[in-house]
Amino acid sequence: MTAATPLLPPADWRDFLALTKPRVMTLVVFTGLCGMLAAPPVNGHTIHPIIAFTAILCIALGAGAAGALNQWYEADLDAKMRRTQKRPLPDGRMDRQAALHFGVGLAAFSVILMFVAVNVAAAAILTVSILFYVLIYTVWLKRRTPQNIVIGGAAGAFPPLIGWAAATGDVALLPLLLFGLVFLWTPPHFWALALFVKTDYANAGVPMLPVVAGERVTRTHIGLYTIPMAIAAVAPWPLGLTGPIYGGIATATTILFGVLALIVATRTTGADDTMKPEKRLFSYSILYLFVVFGALVVDRWVFA
Repeated sequence: MTAATPLLPPADWRDFLALTKPRVMTLVVFTGLCGMLAAPPVNGHTIHPIIAFTAILCIALGAGAAGALNQWYEADLDAKMRRTQKRPLPDGRMDRQAALHFGVGLAAFSVILMFVAVNVAAAAILTVSILFYVLIYTVWLKRRTPQNIVIGGAAGAFPPLIGWAAATGDVALLPLLLFGLVFLWTPPHFWALALFVKTDYANAGVPMLPVVAGERVTRTHIGLYTIPMAIAAVAPWPLGLTGPIYGGIATATTILFGVLALIVATRTTGADDTMKPEKRLFSYSILYLFVVFGALVVDRWVFA
């Protein structure tokens, strides 16, 4: 006879919340909200507050669902990395089946609610974003190629498009540029992180760029990707899609991003290096998106 597999105790609500990656969700929700607030009125009317709240709720639930399904699929990797070992699944606080059901249920509910309460366009883009993150990034790319972040970055770039579509029912040039900004921001953001947690990724067998190609190549790529990111960030201003408030703030904050990225791209490290410039770039990159998207909303309200 074989011993029965011990049953895990019921998961705490905090464990389900942790599955949704709430810190990541904060930036997703914020960029989606800014995309919505920057959208122009349709037939002289702005989006109804209740519909707007519902759309943001759906974006949050969809992002949470993607995070839960990501952790369900990557439980074995998370168990091997120090920074993720305390997540609910690798720490043994939750059954994998419960995480799968939670993620699928949350994803289905978010898409159906967006379709019924908001519009088809927003629901369609939300569906694509969830499937892209789970199937393209998590299942296909993450374990197979050092370009996982480059291609997979599209998953986190959808929220401004969803927010805009929720308000207008369609997509325009400005939200596409915002999509491009987040898409191009993702590689230098994550590669900065990967440089100072390279050992974690190596232990888990994840082919992140520093593990596969080395630090020097990664640093060069951070510098190279910052250039088109900067263009996408500033472009709405000379194209006449935003006013000087956005233009000035986006230009100033992007220059600082470029300086920090240049420092990371050109430096060499020793075995005992504390990676302070890399950590500084990673932290600033998060603040950067908050500031740029916030400036967009203020600019649109002032010059609407």
